[in-house]
Amino acid sequence: MADHTEPRKGMPGVELTRKEFVRRYMQQYLDPAFDALREELDHIAAVAWDGYIEGRKAPVTRKAGSGYADPDYDLSVDWIEARRRIDEARARHEGRDRPPRILIVNGSPRSENTCPGEMSKTWRLMEIARPVLEAGGADVDILDLSRTVSEYGINIHPCKACFSTAAPLCHWPCSCYPNHSLGQTQDWMNDIYPLWVAADGVMIVTPVHWYQSTSPLKLMIDRLVCADGGNPDPTSTHGKKVKEAKQLELDGWDYPRHLAGRVFSVVVHGDVEGAETLRRMLSDWLASMALVPAGGRAEIDRYIGYYEPYATSHEALDSDNAIQEEMRNAARTLLQAAKARLGGALVEYDAGLTDPRPK
Repeated sequence: MADHTEPRKGMPGVELTRKEFVRRYMQQYLDPAFDALREELDHIAAVAWDGYIEGRKAPVTRKAGSGYADPDYDLSVDWIEARRRIDEARARHEGRDRPPRILIVNGSPRSENTCPGEMSKTWRLMEIARPVLEAGGADVDILDLSRTVSEYGINIHPCKACFSTAAPLCHWPCSCYPNHSLGQTQDWMNDIYPLWVAADGVMIVTPVHWYQSTSPLKLMIDRLVCADGGNPDPTSTHGKKVKEAKQLELDGWDYPRHLAGRVFSVVVHGDVEGAETLRRMLSDWLASMALVPAGGRAEIDRYIGYYEPYATSHEALDSDNAIQEEMRNAARTLLQAAKARLGGALVEYDAGLTDPRPK
């Protein structure tokens, strides 16, 4: 009988020689200002090489303790802290005697603080929605994804597709990062997960780039896969033990939906093409995670300065009073849906139904 838990192998190796590792490592110190510190940097590179060749992904750990499948397993302290913050956010979310909390996601990488030299229209649209939400009594969190390209130490590393090997191998929150042995650090997602968990409603405002999501938005989307079916207990797979994860899934996995029930709004704008397609894709993605559409007016796709010069696109937004009011209506719709959800008045006619095709 075939062993269905045996992982398939066959891709080429990626291990570096020490010379090549040090060459790549030292590229971050090309500034001549570091020249006086070359001897010290050589020592640091030697330590980094040791961590790489020994595979010290999580060099600081502690015992998982009670509440986990294996209390004696050494869990990364980074993951433990991320889990603690998610638990705190969930506790706030489950409380009912409070204002609704709305998360607005700015999906545009454009910012005056880096190469483009100018703010994005997306930010301006977001700033039209925010005061409507706040005036309606909501607590508003802003997730500005442009920080990934304009601010030091803010990264969203790519998803490694653990879920495709076996759902329980994808941990909630993601345990793939930080990976200190590979220099994959300063990952922002552990700050982002609690924002989604705490939210009653989510509004994504984004431009379309080449018929697709922007780069930082797509990175965040992929890293949210663990929120939809991910494993909240890394000790049950002893980290990334593939055979154990496959066996867990084959024994029966319930694919927990960690963000289910939150309401959403999606606003996509473009210059010439692709806005409707992206708006549909984002809405489908959110609905597939069991988030709930706030209503028709909360989902918008529009063109600003259609086939006009990019240099005057802000002026085009200045004069487009219709989209400005549509943004306010999207915010109003989302707010009312979030209030209804918080008050227990939001009707979900498919609530409690069993999905015959789980993820």
